[in-house]
Amino acid sequence: MPQNTRSNAVSDDGTDARIPPLLVGLAGRDPVVRENAREALVAIGEPAVPLLIQQLSHRRRHVRWEAAKALCDIADPIAATALVNALDDTDDDVRWVVAEGLTALGREGLQPLLAALLQRAQSCSFCEGAHHVCHALATKRKLGPILRPVLAALGQAEPAVGAPVAAYIALSKLRDLF
Repeated sequence: MPQNTRSNAVSDDGTDARIPPLLVGLAGRDPVVRENAREALVAIGEPAVPLLIQQLSHRRRHVRWEAAKALCDIADPIAATALVNALDDTDDDVRWVVAEGLTALGREGLQPLLAALLQRAQSCSFCEGAHHVCHALATKRKLGPILRPVLAALGQAEPAVGAPVAAYIALSKLRDLF
């Protein structure tokens, strides 16, 4: 039977043993250590996603930012709902990186975003993040015509009025398209 090596060691709870120490590095004060930890987590990829998702609700903003950035770089659709939920983060920089992560997911990030917009259009920060994602994805040929009405609704003075209807219609068209 092959022995576990450092590269494939698994902890008692079934996670890659390299991940917990890297999460500690993600929470450190030294930005170089945080960046190195984030890059190592990105290199690990999908096995790190569940624990990175947990970090999106960390009390310290730099940990949330680092986790969002790592999830953005990994671009695993499993993180889509957690990223959508993080669009209401209290920190502008975290919300921006979260929006970039949803954009990186493309359609897999767009569907849960539009679904959430049905109920969360009263949140200014959520609508700003949704606008950022929809604007970036509207440049894709097939998505542009679907997302333009959503962008128009999000650009109104009261997006809570028109954005849910526009998001509902966009979701229907998106499902028909794919």
